[in-house]
Amino acid sequence: MGTQYTTAANAVQLIQSGHAVFIHSAAATPKELVQAMTNRSHELRNVKILSIHTEWEAAYTRPEHVQAFDVNAFFVGSNIRQAVNEGRANYVPMFLSEIPKYFRSGLQPIDVAMISVSPPDKNGYCTLGVSCDVSKSAIDMARIIIAEVNPNMPRVLGDGVIHINDIDALVTVNYPIYEQQITPPSDTELQIGHHVASLIDDGATLQMGIGGIPNAVLQCLTTHKDLGIHTEMFSDGIISLVEKGVITGKHKTIHPGILVSSFAIGSRRLYDFMDNNLIVRMLDVEYVNNPTTIRKNPKVTAINSAIEIDIFGQVCADSIGLKQYSGVGGQMDFMRGAALSTGGKPIIAIPSATHKGISRIVSQLKPGASVVTTRAHVHYVVTEYGVAYLQGKNLKERARALIAIAHPDHREQLEKDAYHIFKAY
Repeated sequence: MGTQYTTAANAVQLIQSGHAVFIHSAAATPKELVQAMTNRSHELRNVKILSIHTEWEAAYTRPEHVQAFDVNAFFVGSNIRQAVNEGRANYVPMFLSEIPKYFRSGLQPIDVAMISVSPPDKNGYCTLGVSCDVSKSAIDMARIIIAEVNPNMPRVLGDGVIHINDIDALVTVNYPIYEQQITPPSDTELQIGHHVASLIDDGATLQMGIGGIPNAVLQCLTTHKDLGIHTEMFSDGIISLVEKGVITGKHKTIHPGILVSSFAIGSRRLYDFMDNNLIVRMLDVEYVNNPTTIRKNPKVTAINSAIEIDIFGQVCADSIGLKQYSGVGGQMDFMRGAALSTGGKPIIAIPSATHKGISRIVSQLKPGASVVTTRAHVHYVVTEYGVAYLQGKNLKERARALIAIAHPDHREQLEKDAYHIFKAY
């Protein structure tokens, strides 16, 4: 229908009852469009909302909007967690790498994609900025595309490119895109960071997420050489390592010298770093997270976290018992890709206990807990008390290795449980 500049309220008139609407991800969540859509809840019914992790308030999940919006999230963030666990929204477990294929198959038609883009260049091309991830596949398949054009969205090279003529309604906005508060790592996280850093070889290709442990690991890598980045996401922690020449990517087999990711979330400093940066690429997550792609780089070191791990090595990373906390995400994609990489190391790094003192290494996962990474996929588990290497170990040996890095307050009980489980220990 051609591009039209309009208001958010007018743009979302394109959404009709029964439509499936995709919402752009993470820091690229189009806040004003989402609010304008929610404001129409009284006149909409059974609009299927599709998303991975989004930011800002997800007001469409409130009880008063339940007839209007059928929320189906492939990742559960803090803004929809309560709604999912109270039954007003739904979680769809799927590997992040497979969501684009699912969208492109047409099994889940997408009527409308609501996105946030950087301003068009002189040739009319916008970018998806900090979030290409599954969003590229969504706009490829959507019949209608509605976009916020935000001067605060960095122009980022990669797959997330769309011409202004392919957007059906454009809304000019000017608000700071979502920023993640970066807090200094705790002493426990720094201890974990040192243990993980000791496993990382010079020339390794890194995958890590966001949070205290990934930041701590990155802080401990200042004396490493020629590291590369091929990751699902990154945050501020990589910037200083690029500036210091620690991250060069010179040994990567694919995209040498390039920071490859599918989305990023962090501070304004990170977004300014990404803007028009020739060494940064945001690529389709179907490619980035494909284990066949990941394994091509040397010494892929995948650093992921968990909610709890049992003494067999099973990793629960997305639920607390029956309560959904996050999502499958890309953990398995990278754990497998790293294991297949020459010299690769798949690592699960967690504090030994919660802030309340509950052990995160357990004899049995909580009832209903979901296993994201199976015991056969786990090679390294790291806590502040050391490193447990599990590959090739039998069940009793695994239990001993994991109990040795559990919090000292819980080791005796874990040993008793292990004796009961194995009839010997």
